[in-house]
Amino acid sequence: MSSLSTPLIDLLGHALDLTAQRHGLISQNIANIDTPGYHTRDINFRQELQQALARDETSQTSNADQEAAAGNPAPFVREVPGLIERPDGNNVNIDREGLLLAENQLQYQTEVAVLRSEFSRLQAAISGGTGQ
Repeated sequence: MSSLSTPLIDLLGHALDLTAQRHGLISQNIANIDTPGYHTRDINFRQELQQALARDETSQTSNADQEAAAGNPAPFVREVPGLIERPDGNNVNIDREGLLLAENQLQYQTEVAVLRSEFSRLQAAISGGTGQ
């Protein structure tokens, strides 16, 4: 944990990582829209963020060496069940992926805005509230 780290900054860091990884998966789905047999893949953002929070709570009670060794495992990527498959075996739906991409982009922008606000709050606290 760095000297400027807070629980909110740590949470936002995990959220930004997950959002960026999800963006990559959605882009990969779109890129494979014409690949026969390709199945849509995604991560469960909420579940992954809850697991990251649980790991953080556990690592706060352990020593620094254990924390450094544990790291943050990659999120669980799964095929999305229940999507309609085309005759070629592909189940990517461009409308669904476009909607998820827009939603993910808004989520990322919101996370960045909250992180920026947290850093501004910390800067104000460090400068004694004078804003300089």
